[in-house]
Amino acid sequence: MEVVKTLAKSIRQYKKATVLTMVFVLLEALFEVIIPTLMAYLVDYGIDLGDMDYIIKMGIVILISAMLGLLWGVLSGVNASVASCGLAANLRHDMYENIQRFSFKSIDKFSTASIVTRLTTDTTNVQNAYIMIVRTALRCPLVILFSLIAAFNLHREMSLIFLISIPILGFILVYIANKCHPVFEKVFRLYDKLNRVVQENVRGMRVVKSFVREDHEVEKFEGISKVVYEDFSKAEKIVAYNVPALQAVSYVCMLLIAWIGANAVIASGNNEKLGLTTGALLSLVAYCTQILMSLLRFSQVYVMIIIARSSAGRIAEILNEKSELHNPENPEYSVADGSIEYKNVNFGYSETATKLVLDNINLKIESGSTVGIIGATGSSKSSLVQLIPRLYDVSEGEVLVGGKNVKDYDIESLRNQVAVVLQKNELFSGSIKENLRWGDENATDEEIKEACKLACADEFIETFPDKYDTYIEQGGTNVSGGQKQRLCIARALLKKPKILILDDSTSAVDTKTDASIRRAFAEKIPDTTKIIIAQRISSVQDADMIVIMNEGKIAAVGKHEDLLANNLIYKEVFESQRKGGEDNE
Repeated sequence: MEVVKTLAKSIRQYKKATVLTMVFVLLEALFEVIIPTLMAYLVDYGIDLGDMDYIIKMGIVILISAMLGLLWGVLSGVNASVASCGLAANLRHDMYENIQRFSFKSIDKFSTASIVTRLTTDTTNVQNAYIMIVRTALRCPLVILFSLIAAFNLHREMSLIFLISIPILGFILVYIANKCHPVFEKVFRLYDKLNRVVQENVRGMRVVKSFVREDHEVEKFEGISKVVYEDFSKAEKIVAYNVPALQAVSYVCMLLIAWIGANAVIASGNNEKLGLTTGALLSLVAYCTQILMSLLRFSQVYVMIIIARSSAGRIAEILNEKSELHNPENPEYSVADGSIEYKNVNFGYSETATKLVLDNINLKIESGSTVGIIGATGSSKSSLVQLIPRLYDVSEGEVLVGGKNVKDYDIESLRNQVAVVLQKNELFSGSIKENLRWGDENATDEEIKEACKLACADEFIETFPDKYDTYIEQGGTNVSGGQKQRLCIARALLKKPKILILDDSTSAVDTKTDASIRRAFAEKIPDTTKIIIAQRISSVQDADMIVIMNEGKIAAVGKHEDLLANNLIYKEVFESQRKGGEDNE
């Protein structure tokens, strides 16, 4: 029920279409049930008595009833389509909107492949189930109810056959649905894995071809596809028993009605007062067909609902996921300066983590200074700086920016003053200008060019035929790694931040360009606090302060000369890199 309530919120403006569907379905069911009774009157009082006027009059009434039933059916179908498509559109919109509000912790919880599956396959399953629920699932019980009432009015004893058969059919339906539900749940988890395999292959196509691993990728895809096929086949085999079981019960009911009814008609001499008439028997057969066909359709809808139930739960997980990062009641909207201070900071990516990612961090960074951070892979360099724009919250202690706890700021205002160029550089499909204006959507062409000069990106942009209007493919696949990094730096500079964080974002550029970028930063943005995470000591040796990270702790802090003289780790790294440089020369 919680899942239903969550998804029901997305109906919104399509409530009217949903209600109209139900009203038209009610009318459609009513007119569908009326027709067999009218047919009984036509046979008994028209055909048997040879009354042509009555036959014509009743024929017109039946024709009008059929046309009205068709009209209500068409209107219910149109409104059901509008309601279901609208629900699907709102679900996709609501999920996508909520994903944009995810914190990094929430993003870590769901894989990209899983999110894509929920936005596509799962939503389509819910859409199909919804149109069946508001139309067929409502229509079938109404037809059954109205048919039972009409059958009881015609012949009570014969109607007992329906009352006995319906529970039997209901038991078969529930048993089959419950058997196949766990299999369908497993299949949709496999869809995530299938999408992940496709996504990895497409994104890493160049690597696949470089290592000639096409056959391996095909085998991997075929393997997961085979598992999906086998599990889906298993579920469909269970569902396949549904139709023959229902048909068997239906045929038994038809035979009983035909046999008992024919004897009753003969015994009564086709006299309504003495028993059953021919017209009433024909109506009972028609009602039997309506009831059993409605049960058959309802069983198919029920299976679809079982399939959609798994999808609905997965969609609800996305909709119910809320970021643990919230604005305080009276947030601060202005950041005084770019000073940063860590006070007794501990951090773990989850509450149940047995080992802290950052352990007892105490560090003070002056506004406008340049800070270099180095350390081995996995030493938590990135985790340290991600606490500044509040991409994650500390587990213990506090992080101050501009003299105030980051939790006291309005999140958007804080992040507007902190520009981060992450390790994984992302460019989006569109022109270079469009990508750069992510930093400032109102940036002028002159401001864009100035930012590109600072990031040393102008030198290659000017070589393109379309210059700043050059189209960037999705993910920036038509530019090199170094060019992508420089464009991302330029995009960050357009924010005019008080704090600029470069998380190993010059690793793909040559040392000369790296030095040019750092020199431009020192000259052009002296008031901006610059934090540079790097593997090369040459990238940080001119910094005002260098922080050495080791296993989530600060191993040493100081200037290049001091660390070179007093810190063995720093000295060893420096010597190895210098020797490597000499060998390369």
